[in-house]
Amino acid sequence: MTSYRIEKGPFTATQIDAWSKLDPRFRNWPVVYALDGEDRIYVGESMGVATRFRQHLATDKRLLRGARVVVDPTFNKSVCLDLEAFLIQRLSGDGTYQVMNRNVGITDRDYYGRQGYREVFTDIFEELRRDGLFSHSLPEIENSDLFKLSPFKALTDDQEVVVLDVLEGLFADIEAGSSSRVVVQGEPGTGKTVVAVYLMKLLSDVKAWDASQQVETESPLAEFFLEGYPELLRDFRLGFVVPQMSLRKTVQRVFKRTPGLQPSMVMSPFELGGHMERFDLLVVDEAHRLRRSGNQAAGPLHKKFSNINVELFGTDDPDLTQLDWIQAKSTHQIYLLDVAQSIHTGDVPGRLLEQLTASSDEQHRSYRLSSQMRVQAGEDYVGYARAVLTDEPPAPSRFVGYDLRFFDDMGQMRQTILDRNSEVGLARLVAGFAWPWTSKKDKDAYDIVIDGVEMRWNRTAEDWVNSPTSVEEVGVIHTIQGYDLNYAGVIIGRDLRFDPESGRLSFDRAQYFDPSAAKNMPSRGITFSDDDILRLVRNIYAVLLTRGILGTYVYVCDEPLRERLRPYFGGAARV
Repeated sequence: MTSYRIEKGPFTATQIDAWSKLDPRFRNWPVVYALDGEDRIYVGESMGVATRFRQHLATDKRLLRGARVVVDPTFNKSVCLDLEAFLIQRLSGDGTYQVMNRNVGITDRDYYGRQGYREVFTDIFEELRRDGLFSHSLPEIENSDLFKLSPFKALTDDQEVVVLDVLEGLFADIEAGSSSRVVVQGEPGTGKTVVAVYLMKLLSDVKAWDASQQVETESPLAEFFLEGYPELLRDFRLGFVVPQMSLRKTVQRVFKRTPGLQPSMVMSPFELGGHMERFDLLVVDEAHRLRRSGNQAAGPLHKKFSNINVELFGTDDPDLTQLDWIQAKSTHQIYLLDVAQSIHTGDVPGRLLEQLTASSDEQHRSYRLSSQMRVQAGEDYVGYARAVLTDEPPAPSRFVGYDLRFFDDMGQMRQTILDRNSEVGLARLVAGFAWPWTSKKDKDAYDIVIDGVEMRWNRTAEDWVNSPTSVEEVGVIHTIQGYDLNYAGVIIGRDLRFDPESGRLSFDRAQYFDPSAAKNMPSRGITFSDDDILRLVRNIYAVLLTRGILGTYVYVCDEPLRERLRPYFGGAARV
């Protein structure tokens, strides 16, 4: 379809002049280029790349040493914008270089012949990889969390509107000298973490912007790179709070590879509570996983929780939560949450999150993400998966093109997951916490034995999805919340039961082994009934059932529940 070539040379005025004499397209034709240094790279597109290069030589980009220009007689502006975004996103996901670009200009727009050009982009990628710009293959990059959580993602229309509205409100509040609480709600797969990371990068870029820098994009977000906005962010201190350790470590890796962001910006709530500094803005991802006093995941955290309460408020009031810490430590907050993903009795009570949302709504600072980005079955599947786990399920549905299957043989499901992993990667088994973690103390022991198949829980809690042994293991909820998989093999344990006579689901406490999630809080006079825990267990399985991008496989241990759920996960034939 195309006849591209990649010109390579030093990034110097002499080389620019030579290219201009060699080919008039360097003076007047749409091209895409990359400028690289020791550990940094910048990708751009231009109608007059020789002039653009001379402009770059008068900026900090003059420190970059190598230049590559992709020239093709069939390229137009739309193709170049698409190739530019394609390369920026994959360079960010590869991790070999720090990408110097801002994220405001990344677009995802359709145009005539796009599918054919996208095939050419793959060829261009492979040539650049052979030349050393990439260290990993395209599938490896696109399956990585560096890619999935990159601040260089092209926002959906839905996400762009939310980001624009959030920033307009935030800047108005900063200018007015008032505090603010913003809430962004979204179901699994709507891109809450993507929006959170994108906001951190965009605000960092606006803060560092100066009038001599060009911002060429049709995005409405470019309006923030104008005089007045950077001044509002002068000396503005940004922080990013993530309650879950696994997701937090992954975000820190993303920040480490992103100019303008630092891993130290990413904190646990406990790290924030003990931080010496106060923040102007805290972005809080997975805010439904913030904790309340009592029932902490580890014993020493009980004392730490109390100490932080005393330090911040002068008292260890048991009603204080990590929500209070965040509000005490910052002037502005942006919370990204989904109340239906609370999975632990120690999580902030839903009523407090509802009060937070109602308060932000009154101030016109409440927003909702709705476009489904993860599951290819679409938005309807997320609601369907949640509704199936209630006592009033919907009619069974089929989702064309989505590989939804029900298994009666654990060995067969495990082998199918291994097959999918060999084909496309990121296929994993996950389960509810319905088995004790014997292998934590006895490395030779197996934790889960079903139909003669012996399996172990995840060996690591940090970035388990990408760990070398993860395909051989079963991931517990705490390792997978906030992550994507291509295929999820979901094991529903006997902690969730079904009574055919009453037609109701129930929680079996004897089959639930999360060491703290179902404990009562006697010091606070709080007792959790089986119905209280049932709500959380339903949430856990709803989270697990909405991890798979391409497909979800289901195995159910409780025999009556197996027959109850069988019609709902028959699914369309794999395509």
